[in-house]
Amino acid sequence: MENDLIRTLLVYALPVLFAITVHEAAHGYAARHFGDDTAAELGRISLNPLRHIDPIGTIAMPILLYVATSGAFVFGYAKPVPVDWKRLRHPKRDMVWVAFAGPAANLLQALAWALFGVAFIALQAEAEPFFVLMAKAGVLVNLVMFAFNLLPLPPLDGGRVLVGLLPRTLALPLARTEPYGFFIVMGLVIAGVVSTWWMLPIVRSLLGLMGAALPTLATVMSLR
Repeated sequence: MENDLIRTLLVYALPVLFAITVHEAAHGYAARHFGDDTAAELGRISLNPLRHIDPIGTIAMPILLYVATSGAFVFGYAKPVPVDWKRLRHPKRDMVWVAFAGPAANLLQALAWALFGVAFIALQAEAEPFFVLMAKAGVLVNLVMFAFNLLPLPPLDGGRVLVGLLPRTLALPLARTEPYGFFIVMGLVIAGVVSTWWMLPIVRSLLGLMGAALPTLATVMSLR
């Protein structure tokens, strides 16, 4: 059990760090592109994981939940990159792109990890499966982050995207739910609604599309 936990932590460490770091940095880059320098001024547009890690949400909570549920449920978060929507050139429109930048970065990383795993197998490096397992972890972690963060409820990125796309009469009531959004989302997660009705269909669909483009990906994803 202890060896399995250590191996799992080693396999997932880099994919999780990259997934969180690039996700948050992408928000900052997008905000700066559209006129808001808040994140840049605070030094948060960075690929240094230490600038984005929250000791509780990024490290302690995922490990404790993994151990407590035998790997059945893991949840964590990073320090959000600050964005001042009033400084954006076209706040309502630009916020859509700023919010979507994080999930988009995760989707691109999932593709990158998939290519890494396929390339590793193509080099006939089966003798050492550790890096293929890491590639599998990278694909799964980033697809899960992509799907979860696009849940259309504030304060998640999907909620902010929806607020930006809806007409003002509908956007304002949705935006006002943000102070309670965390509790609503966690309730849906615990009830199994998010995983069953939102995340799993999205992740499976994306894996199917990626597998069609990269047939060897099935070998990567079958490793344990």
